[in-house]
Amino acid sequence: MTSWMTNVVFGLFFLLAFTGLFFFVLTRGALLVRGMSSAQNSAKSHVYPLYSNMRLIKLVDFQPIISAILLFQYSTLVSKIVAGLGATDLKNKKVLITSCAFGNVIPRVVDAAVQSGASSVVIADIIGNELEHAKGKLGQYDGKIEYVENNATAMTQQAGGVDANVIFFLLHELPHPLKLKALSEAGRMLAPGGKLYLAEFHRPELRILRLLSWTYFKVFEPFGLALWDSHDPVSCLQEMGGWTCERSTYFFGNFQVVVATKE
Repeated sequence: MTSWMTNVVFGLFFLLAFTGLFFFVLTRGALLVRGMSSAQNSAKSHVYPLYSNMRLIKLVDFQPIISAILLFQYSTLVSKIVAGLGATDLKNKKVLITSCAFGNVIPRVVDAAVQSGASSVVIADIIGNELEHAKGKLGQYDGKIEYVENNATAMTQQAGGVDANVIFFLLHELPHPLKLKALSEAGRMLAPGGKLYLAEFHRPELRILRLLSWTYFKVFEPFGLALWDSHDPVSCLQEMGGWTCERSTYFFGNFQVVVATKE
């Protein structure tokens, strides 16, 4: 191997190692540190610094990075949700986005809701900095959006007040009991006949992908593996009752979009 090839290999190794360490420190590493302090009892103790510190939010929220993390399936997953909203008559109705997410999902969802006639879109997040960051992406929709600092597991909005609720990659970051609370609250917010659009990780079909995903969750996202079995969102919603669910999977089953209709 020539010297330049050796340098490239070592350079890529260093870059991947540094990136992995960076995300570990700001995800599971932070949870481990909090677990040794009184901060573990806070309602925000499960929130990574990556999603609460404004400088880190702006540093990481770069579309190519976010797309790469989701194995370049990001646009496909968002398009599934946008298509559902676009096919729904939302005239004079309200849409809720429960928890902010990186990338362009929020602008695309807001645009689809407005184009379908929604009178307003409520964006709720437990972290104020996330809401401030979202505002920077949505200036053209001023007057159509309400920003609310709210906990997805204990919403203070009016029950049954929205006709669509979008939750984009939130459940895998919540401790297991909070997953059920978030799903319960998502349903409580919806009017009868309203739809919940939920995008998340899913148990891959291919063994190699399953192994890689298992390793990823063990290292970075300790609450994510439960989505494969004990806290599969479709199973949880069906056990709660009052839901009709449709699930679409992507990239050999590695991701899912669930469209659940409240009966």
